[in-house]
Amino acid sequence: MKKIVEKSMLGQAWVLPTYEDFGPGGADNLVDKILASRGITDVEKFLNPSIKEYMPNPSVLTDMDNAACIIAGAVVAGEKIAIYGDYDVDGITSTAVFVKYMREIGCDVVWHLPTREGEGYGLNINAIQEIVDAGAKLLITVDCGISGNAEVDFAKQSGMRVVVTDHHSPDSLIPNADAVVNPKRVDDMSQMQYLAGVGVAFLTVVAVNRELKSRDVNPELRARLESINLMNWMDLVALGTICDTMPLVGLNRAFVATGLKVLGLRQNMGLRILMDIAGIKKPSVYAAGFALGPRLNAAGRLDSAAPALELLLTDNPLIANALAEKLHQMNQERIDIQNAIMLRAIDMAERCCEKGNCSLFLCGENWHGGVMGIIAGRLKDKYNLPSCVATKSDGVINGSGRSIPGVDLGKIIHDALAAGIVSEGGGHAAAAGFSLMAENENTFCEFLENAVREQLNGQIPQREVMVDAEMDSGGATMRLVNKLNALEPFGQGNPEPTLVLHGAVLRHASVMGNGSHLRGNFATSAGTTLSFVGFNLVGTPVGDFLLDDGNINAKIMLMGKLKENEYNGRVSAQFVLEDIAV
Repeated sequence: MKKIVEKSMLGQAWVLPTYEDFGPGGADNLVDKILASRGITDVEKFLNPSIKEYMPNPSVLTDMDNAACIIAGAVVAGEKIAIYGDYDVDGITSTAVFVKYMREIGCDVVWHLPTREGEGYGLNINAIQEIVDAGAKLLITVDCGISGNAEVDFAKQSGMRVVVTDHHSPDSLIPNADAVVNPKRVDDMSQMQYLAGVGVAFLTVVAVNRELKSRDVNPELRARLESINLMNWMDLVALGTICDTMPLVGLNRAFVATGLKVLGLRQNMGLRILMDIAGIKKPSVYAAGFALGPRLNAAGRLDSAAPALELLLTDNPLIANALAEKLHQMNQERIDIQNAIMLRAIDMAERCCEKGNCSLFLCGENWHGGVMGIIAGRLKDKYNLPSCVATKSDGVINGSGRSIPGVDLGKIIHDALAAGIVSEGGGHAAAAGFSLMAENENTFCEFLENAVREQLNGQIPQREVMVDAEMDSGGATMRLVNKLNALEPFGQGNPEPTLVLHGAVLRHASVMGNGSHLRGNFATSAGTTLSFVGFNLVGTPVGDFLLDDGNINAKIMLMGKLKENEYNGRVSAQFVLEDIAV
């Protein structure tokens, strides 16, 4: 490890895992080093991810063959099947994949997505009763169910068979379902714990399809099975994987690479119209995660996720247009709600920071519960502190938390639960959710602060940014951009390379857009000009420095991403600036 910069203009340390320097002609060598530092040994397979190369036999997942037999049996018997999902994008796409498959093979299928505020995450006995009343004989859970022991028991006692497909960590006892497919089962040896819920659901569909094809089924079903192309739904698999921030490694990388190509074919009517409304011309991980995902998520955050699922399922252009517009408007409403709460949360956070807190716990009266996690994440990034944001209503506090490296927030919430401070809670190191009675608010705040201080040994850690390479600014060319693009798709587990450029000289900087962004250019050590943009840098030390005319011709180090920029038909390299050091 090497610290390139101890303290940047934004107060960050820039850390490089290797010591190599790359000159202007070192594009090939730089990419090879980035791959090596990320532990990539089979470079050809990584650079050309395909379903054929990465797709396993679904049977490697524990209980998969049993699940496939149960589902196939229900299909052949003509039974009504219910799909029970979740209200986030992973749960919505998981449900869509299964419902689409069941409809394609002529199955009688119903679905249910819980409401965030009314039912909450996971299985709900009242909803299961409605499914029983509707005549379903088989319940299939997607992206949920692994913690629904009591609900699964209720479903079975009501006469249904239950197949659980999930990717969340199980409790010590898994549900007593007829089959449980989850790569995080302790007895699962598939080594596919990185899959999203939609990935598990898709592999289950593949196994069911294979099982049905192996059976002596009626001619109509046989014809339907022969006509199905499961690859047509890879856009849904990619979308759920990206939006659930699963690592883009192994099979996930192939899912996303293939899924983005399918998304580009614009076969799904709902997604096609939603892309048009969102202004997406070329599908990408960024477009999926920051344009499509928020719009699909907005419904579940504010009310019911049903419109998002209906959009993915419909083939009616009038219905698709109406649903896409509704989701677009709901997302804007979500943004407005989020921004209003964020302003109030920042004021409260500033007061906490003045006290020297190592953590943030911010609670407001009747804040919208659907945006708590988003705001906690934003505050965590802004202050580099573990942040919990909650809403208080009718004497109950419900909240979400996001943490920084070095603080296991899930353990803190678990300990608070064991101590009787919170009534419900769970999560993992980086994120958690919790509920408590309003009279325990101060007690929880103190418990959180003390626990965080203990884990940090009383020291707030300096923010560190891991960079992939440092190089001479003269090497920042389109040739390097094209080499770096070969590493796509970028995402969790395979982030877009972060570069440090030496020897850049500031020539121009100005404010653009809504007044919070910067643009300008630098002279490189090779005598060329490199344009840059910097988002949300106005009002920061970086923005103040670059906009000061007295700093024109200053020699500085740049940290950020090198990207392709197209303007008036001309393509050139552009640096997306994140920080500087002088």
